[in-house]
Amino acid sequence: MGDGKNGETQSLLRMAKELFRSFAYGGSGSGASRPRVGLALAGGFARGIAHIGVLRVFREAGIPIDVVAGTSVGALIATAYCAGVPLETMERVAYETKFTDFGRWTPSWLGLATNHRLEQFLERMTKVKRFEDLQKPLAIATTDINAGLPVYYCGGPIAPALRASCAYPGLFVPVQFESRTLVDGFLTALVPVEGTLLLGAEAVIAVYLEAGSIGEPRTFTDVLSRSFNIIQRHADLEWRQHADVVIEPDVKCFVWDDFSKSGEMIRAGEEAALKALPAIRNVLEGKKVHSDE
Repeated sequence: MGDGKNGETQSLLRMAKELFRSFAYGGSGSGASRPRVGLALAGGFARGIAHIGVLRVFREAGIPIDVVAGTSVGALIATAYCAGVPLETMERVAYETKFTDFGRWTPSWLGLATNHRLEQFLERMTKVKRFEDLQKPLAIATTDINAGLPVYYCGGPIAPALRASCAYPGLFVPVQFESRTLVDGFLTALVPVEGTLLLGAEAVIAVYLEAGSIGEPRTFTDVLSRSFNIIQRHADLEWRQHADVVIEPDVKCFVWDDFSKSGEMIRAGEEAALKALPAIRNVLEGKKVHSDE
């Protein structure tokens, strides 16, 4: 009797999932052509944990993602995702994370800390070390601080590009790689839509994490991050013009190191992604590509 009830429950769950997918795709058949979908994940320190919630909704709704680009923490989540790391593993690691897992305080003229530990932090989720070994194409956004231009990496070793993308100016020492001095990608690729286009995306879903200003600044890092946030609010947000769907989880109430509130940030990502499903459905239906291409 128990087995029959369990089978009935599983059947209902399958039906619900199919209905959910039907809603996401607008009822299109599995053989229908669709655009090559790119996902651009913005930075935001701990707020980037919201990306896990977005990815969870995509998984449950069957939203196809073909290529991914990431900036800063978005690059970290994107790397894990493209390596095939289960979302449950990402969530567990997020709950356990603290600053010293990826940063080491070493005050110098170039920054307050180094992020060499980020390489070991990534190894807690995946042993993949090169872009070529990932399951999905990935572009990591960095900034050449001397040229003032974005530099995308999509081949070779992952670790240097990831460390550079997460090298927040003033906090982390810049990363020297391939004769360039690199810092956080958010300076030139706040939301790396361009990176997905470089990988051949025909439709782009962008996830933007706007920071808020809750209470008085507590530390030098708070002052620094809020200053950059103000600049970003007044910057030319050209990336929006090239994104087909923009998802904006409400994470303004979280500060840069709120790792202990991972659950709340993941839920914020889920809620925002659920609201975006109709728009994503329209993109998948409205931008067809020929099946013979």
